[in-house]
Amino acid sequence: MITDKENKHISKLLSLILRHKPETINIKLDEQGWVSVQELINQLNKNNYPVTFEMLEYVVKSNNKSRFSFNEDKTKIRANQGHSLDVALGYEAKEPPEVLYHGTADRFLDSIMETGLQKKERHHVHLSADRQTPIAVGQRYGNPVVLRILARDMFAAGYSFYQTDNNVWLTDHVPPAYITVSE
Repeated sequence: MITDKENKHISKLLSLILRHKPETINIKLDEQGWVSVQELINQLNKNNYPVTFEMLEYVVKSNNKSRFSFNEDKTKIRANQGHSLDVALGYEAKEPPEVLYHGTADRFLDSIMETGLQKKERHHVHLSADRQTPIAVGQRYGNPVVLRILARDMFAAGYSFYQTDNNVWLTDHVPPAYITVSE
């Protein structure tokens, strides 16, 4: 078992490596973002980050946002979404619920209402079917604001949506016409 502090540290380290900078520990992700678990452990240890398979397994299982997953036989690991790297996660387009939500800080509101939600350096805009997750996301950046997205209307207009294994909804862009501030 690992401490909460170790869990958080390893989770942040995995986010950095598996979503943004695998070169930090000299690994390469495949086209779908996977890396061999053994290679990851070896390179982490070689770079003074002592991690075992059991520790990785605990971080994957206990992460409240389900940020990471193993393949079926637990020989590979990847981040589920949020990459700034070019990876093909293999999610199929899917019809979203009528409304989805996005969390942000109030200081970004004017820009969002003018240009919409943009993926910027990430692969997609992240949306949620519940209101609690976006509140937590918005709090990371300041005074939180929850945006209500008319996802079904966007879908009917030809926008694609994808749902990750951990129930995050992804899309490329949300135009301002589909956004309101949630009450």
